[in-house]
Amino acid sequence: MEISAAGRLEVRITAADVGKRVSVRRLTDPGDTGGKFTDTVGVLTSWDDAVVVITRRDGEVVRIPRSALVAGKVVPAAPARRRGPAASYEELAGVAARAWRPLESARLGGWELRAAAGFTRRANSVLPLGDPGLPLDEALTEVRRWYEERGLPAYIQTATGAEGTEELLCAELERRGWVREVSAEVWAGALAPLADLGEPSGVVLSREAGEAWLARYQRKGVSDVALTVLASGPSVWFATVPGERADQPPAAIGRCVVDGRWAGFAAVEVDPALRRRGLATAVMAALARRALDEGASAAWLQVETDNAGARTLYERLGFAAHHAYHHYRAPAGSDDGRYGSP
Repeated sequence: MEISAAGRLEVRITAADVGKRVSVRRLTDPGDTGGKFTDTVGVLTSWDDAVVVITRRDGEVVRIPRSALVAGKVVPAAPARRRGPAASYEELAGVAARAWRPLESARLGGWELRAAAGFTRRANSVLPLGDPGLPLDEALTEVRRWYEERGLPAYIQTATGAEGTEELLCAELERRGWVREVSAEVWAGALAPLADLGEPSGVVLSREAGEAWLARYQRKGVSDVALTVLASGPSVWFATVPGERADQPPAAIGRCVVDGRWAGFAAVEVDPALRRRGLATAVMAALARRALDEGASAAWLQVETDNAGARTLYERLGFAAHHAYHHYRAPAGSDDGRYGSP
């Protein structure tokens, strides 16, 4: 915190610092004379005479009465990762988007509007990597019109927690009544150590998601649209660990998309009765070896914030959170229930 020459704490942020990363200290109870404090670090997204609004790394919005502030300052952007590959948000967001392509898309300035008949929010939401080229209200009107023409609710995918992410856009959407429905995280790690983990014997790799692979995939009744999205990406591989009998679904599956230096992992699923036997690690190791052969050196994946088991596994495999992402739904949109996980 900032301390004056006289040794007193000072608030050295103003409305001019909106959009910057700040650290503030506040009284936990403005009426408490006992001096109990708490600290908040994040992007300053609003400042007025009564309330300061800060968006944390995970997207949590903290509203602080101005009267409760005792210190505050602008701080540098979050430090670079100490392990695994360095990557900007824009680079990783672009790689993730190419690994899960929609059936159709349109440009609105720096925004990409994506649609795939409702199969996952990722393929049916706006990816705002840049300026839309219109005032925000006009851009949002165009977004809603585009999705209404396709019979879909309007979603915008935003990100928080890294340099160049969209805390200010999140705040503007919330002020306009857009509802945050789902949050997840993108994690990154080094590829070579993953490839060295476990012996991937028994893992079968294929360029297609065959019937056996789909029998384990958690989404039931996979349509032609879903198959097209699953097969999208620069270089796509599907991994299968066969079940004990030919008439059983696979013991484990996984998907990997190789894109330049990046290998993206998804759909890593294991028979619940066979968990904690190293099958997920074997699947990812086999896919990692293939990705190394194609020239990749870094890895990424997406994990939901409440999936404790997956988060523990990926941390053990050397991954760490890079940024969080969120899906905002237009207030007048109607969710028809076709969406599953992000």
